[in-house]
Amino acid sequence: MFDRFLKDPSALARHRTSPLVKERLAYLTHLANQGYASGTLQGIASGLLAVVKMLGLAKLPRRSMTQDEVKRNTANRRCFFRLAVRWLRFLGCLQEQPTSHSRCERVITAFVNHMRREAFCPETIRKTRAFVTRFLDRLGGKSDSLRKITPDQIDTAFQELLPPGCYSRRTIRGCAYRLRRFFRFAETRGWCRKGLAASIRAPRVYSQTSLPQGPSWDDVRRLLAMTEGDKPNNILARPILMLMAIYGLRRGEVSRLQLEDLDWEHEVFHVRSSKTGRIRTYPLIRSVGDAILRYLQDVRPPASRREVFLSLRAPFRPLDTSLWAMVGLRLRSLQVSLPHYGPHALRHACATQLLAAGLSLKEIGDQLGHTDPDTTRIYAKVDLSGLRQVADFDLGGVL
Repeated sequence: MFDRFLKDPSALARHRTSPLVKERLAYLTHLANQGYASGTLQGIASGLLAVVKMLGLAKLPRRSMTQDEVKRNTANRRCFFRLAVRWLRFLGCLQEQPTSHSRCERVITAFVNHMRREAFCPETIRKTRAFVTRFLDRLGGKSDSLRKITPDQIDTAFQELLPPGCYSRRTIRGCAYRLRRFFRFAETRGWCRKGLAASIRAPRVYSQTSLPQGPSWDDVRRLLAMTEGDKPNNILARPILMLMAIYGLRRGEVSRLQLEDLDWEHEVFHVRSSKTGRIRTYPLIRSVGDAILRYLQDVRPPASRREVFLSLRAPFRPLDTSLWAMVGLRLRSLQVSLPHYGPHALRHACATQLLAAGLSLKEIGDQLGHTDPDTTRIYAKVDLSGLRQVADFDLGGVL
């Protein structure tokens, strides 16, 4: 293994004769199988030698340590601390610290299982669990302390997590609904006093108070023109931007797209909705298919993962939060003024373009995967040119 990234004989001898050579080789082999580059493996191998010396593992091989011990012995040097933790965990020599709210975790797990039985979509479950966990951590409570929680404590913790003026009314309302759902479940189990769920008030959000804004279709064309060429980052970005702008896919729907979802024979692809979990089928138009095919053939890493879009550098992982930067940086470079520069802006651009092309709101809703017609109806307010045509229509003296 050392021969793959070390050419200097003296360096080879040092790595082969240093303590814990089998343990270091096992970890490096594990990383190499994940696709780590030779230069990266060389740096990690040198780091492991330093970690062995810092932690005194040469004298106490296979020693079990806690993260606090690792931090203390690495003198808070972050790079060595993270490497040591990952290596010791791989070897099974890291004493994992129990979470401070392990009893609270039992309550949250029961609540999550309840939501799964009630067929909530995975995205709703994920967001609800994350916020409820943060909320209970803020209270600093364990499962038995839920009985002592008062409405005033809930209000205080809620305002600490979501300070007034820092979040939109819609975001605050969504978090209040998640918290209310949790306490309603806790009440049925007898874990808290009655009436707590009803005491959680959400701000009113009026229907269609804001217009969804995205780039114009000319800006979308400029955005796609930026991805032309042979750079791997552009070859990766082009099909992703097309799927968001042409089909209106959400960020999660793009990142979770599987190789099996691409039906090349019938020229269609399947998408699982982030909100409902339903499968939607789209025709695979030629330009998008060509962009995906070029990415698969030229730059997709040879990884065993089934997600279509993976990071170009090891460890090869599905693209998720990194899509924000991929879209946002390119949109900002166009010098366009938008309230938001994330992937959802391209979804708005898709809806507006479909409306301008003459599609009905029902057809646009089907394209975007909306289950509530009111969600799609807001785009009718965006087509200002269409409204002007109606206003200028000659009624022939009727009025």
